[in-house]
Amino acid sequence: MNKNRLVNTFMNLVRIDSESKNEGKFHEYLKNRCKEIGLQTYEDNTKKETGLGAGNLLCTLEANSDLPPLMFCCHTDTVQPGIGIKPFIDNEIIYSEGNTILAADDKAGIAAILEMITVLQETNINHGKIELLFTPGEEIGLLGISAFDMTKLESKYGYVLDSAGPVGGILMASPNLYFIEATFHGKAAHAGVEPELGASAIQMAAKSISKMKLGRVDQLTTSNIGTIKGGIATNVVPETAHLTAEIRSISEDQCYALLSEMKQIMYSAAREFNGSVEINTKKLSTGYQLKDSSYVVNLAGDAFNQLNIPIDQQISGGASDANVLNANGIETVNLAIGYEKIHTTEEFIPIAELEKITNVAIYLATNHYA
Repeated sequence: MNKNRLVNTFMNLVRIDSESKNEGKFHEYLKNRCKEIGLQTYEDNTKKETGLGAGNLLCTLEANSDLPPLMFCCHTDTVQPGIGIKPFIDNEIIYSEGNTILAADDKAGIAAILEMITVLQETNINHGKIELLFTPGEEIGLLGISAFDMTKLESKYGYVLDSAGPVGGILMASPNLYFIEATFHGKAAHAGVEPELGASAIQMAAKSISKMKLGRVDQLTTSNIGTIKGGIATNVVPETAHLTAEIRSISEDQCYALLSEMKQIMYSAAREFNGSVEINTKKLSTGYQLKDSSYVVNLAGDAFNQLNIPIDQQISGGASDANVLNANGIETVNLAIGYEKIHTTEEFIPIAELEKITNVAIYLATNHYA
């Protein structure tokens, strides 16, 4: 591994803007870079379907041995503010100048696997087919990978390089995620003259919220009311009120149970105040829970042990591309890659962590056997 080349690659990547829905310029750069290092490139035609700035990009390095194929996945979009990023190094740590994010989430992962490919090419060490999947729109709901045709992948196993914290973190589980949207319907009336003729939709929503289990419900489950709005003036009994909420749980059964309970609470509150409620729900991601015996967990553990990196098994409260890959039968784990304070202008990554995850990727690519 070449440290200076790795750092330069990362610095160049973050200088190219790619906020969600505006990934096109970055994808063009990435396609050209992958071609330069000898990869076959394919970009799908999901851009129109997703409304994103690019399609999913699949780049492959052919095998030079009989080792089986292995997939690495990183997303290409960033959160805001991600325009005009100016990275700098201070005491072996990379920061942005402070007005933007750094975009180590997830361009540190991309830099690591590009360096991995270059090392494999330079050393000609044995490896199977390496599939690199670069996905747009991850930050706004896993949109890119959800539209990807999984039959394009030969790999049965994969690694997503896209989690915060020191290298050595293994995300063993990630939650199912449900979105809830409810609109309460009451009856308007003058709030001072004849309030008894009205039915307050806000009162229905408030009563519902007061009875819901919110926050950390148990070790595996959280729920949250995200927005609430309604009414038009203080002298009018509000005819409508709208709320949005979410439920996350590693346990699918817990999700269903809590979702059913919240719906019944809202129906009951609407009836109590002589109104009605429309409820719409949508599953945004499917959770996964890997066992200690899972192949991808064991191979990652071997890599960390070989490189003297402490292992930290974690349960995530968020979703990543790994959720979609696992739901489609590709056993995948998300690994921490060293960045900190993501989604803020204080985001940073130590160069030592960038080196570590690159060495981990090289080990995985050259020791994969299943």
